Amino acid sequence: MREKAYAKINIFLKITGHKNGYHTLLSRFVKVTTIYDTISFIPQKCNSFTIDGCEGVLVEENTIYKSYLAIKKHLNNSSTIEDFFKNHKVIVKKNIPSGAGLGGGSSDAATFLRLLNRVCNLNIDTPTLAKIGSTVGADIPFFIYNYNSANVSGFGEVVEEFKEEPLNIELYTPNIHCNTALVYKTFKKHLLNKIDILSFKGWEKLNSKDILKEKDAIIVNDLYKASLIVYPELKKEEKKGWYFSGSGSTFFKIV
Repeated sequence: MREKAYAKINIFLKITGHKNGYHTLLSRFVKVTTIYDTISFIPQKCNSFTIDGCEGVLVEENTIYKSYLAIKKHLNNSSTIEDFFKNHKVIVKKNIPSGAGLGGGSSDAATFLRLLNRVCNLNIDTPTLAKIGSTVGADIPFFIYNYNSANVSGFGEVVEEFKEEPLNIELYTPNIHCNTALVYKTFKKHLLNKIDILSFKGWEKLNSKDILKEKDAIIVNDLYKASLIVYPELKKEEKKGWYFSGSGSTFFKIV
């Protein structure tokens, strides 16, 4: 019982507002298949829900554990999955760096939910599973739907498949860990009042290559400027023709 948890990049990411303490956005998410974590369920007697492979992260803060609690709540604490994890542990093989804007934690959580739904025959439909995931993290619904490319909006819960040719993506991740919450907090403090929704009107209809063709990294990703405020050392890592994914710190280009 094993499944790959792929990374993602944000071709563009534009903040559209702020509501109920959270930012709303419009973004193009694209799956990256060249780098992935692996989620496995391995037979083992366990006294409690057990995760191996996420050293340095408290279980209570782990997106997989939070997803386990969320699906239990949805199922009204169903004994089915409790019994399953008394006899299985979760093993995570990490390859996606954390704090890199590649969605590793969200992809792990989504892959866990999809795998659990399948192996335990829970028969939860994809939109419902995505809604469960959205209570844990804003990027999780994209990974639940498992599209190659999608326009994501709202708080991350609106995921619409975007059909385009597969992209050949090259990644560069410097040794800088970017804190997503801090980047968003910085955006709210310094940049939220400067957003111009009309400046990116219609981008969701354009293919990814066309969006990047004549726009630089600062223009396509609103969080890049905020990330530079918090992590000025990112400036030294810039390369011409490369773009910034999510809240960082990965740069990417289409080759």
